[in-house]
Amino acid sequence: MLLDLRELRGSELVVERSLSPAAIGDRGDSDWSVIRPVELKLRVRKDGDKYRLFGRVVTTVQRECCRCLKLFDVPTAMDIDLRYLPQVVNSGEGEYEISEDDLATAFYRDDQIDLSDMAQEQLQLASPMKPLCRENCLGMCSVCGVDRNATACQCDTSWRDPRLDALRTLLPKLTGKGKGKD
Repeated sequence: MLLDLRELRGSELVVERSLSPAAIGDRGDSDWSVIRPVELKLRVRKDGDKYRLFGRVVTTVQRECCRCLKLFDVPTAMDIDLRYLPQVVNSGEGEYEISEDDLATAFYRDDQIDLSDMAQEQLQLASPMKPLCRENCLGMCSVCGVDRNATACQCDTSWRDPRLDALRTLLPKLTGKGKGKD
């Protein structure tokens, strides 16, 4: 969904739009999907050829727990504050160091901002690296694969370094355990 910047009369425009989950869609290798409409309540301010877009994005996102692999819903509401500059062709010459301020900068082309791209990008940036269905999720058993949140298993999940097996055979001999009295 495109926002035509030529609609801006004066110095500020209020934008309230609802984007369908399909408008955000799966745009790559994401581990989440939008399951409710994305509600945008934004203000757009103009300063010369620059625009400032700020407001709120609200939706529900479905994610996969990194421990138990179950899908769970996450109500998501975030404030955004972005600066839009006209897109220019980068010649690739010279060095440029990215500053903290550059992280809130995006680019528009042909006097239009793609709100679907903006919402998808902001949701991606807000995604946790390791999403959990709940804080105390036990995950899956590494031996039998059962969901340890639902079923307790009796598997031995302690790890022993196989390189030390030869030394473990010497341990009973040194302590005198495992043999009869001499």
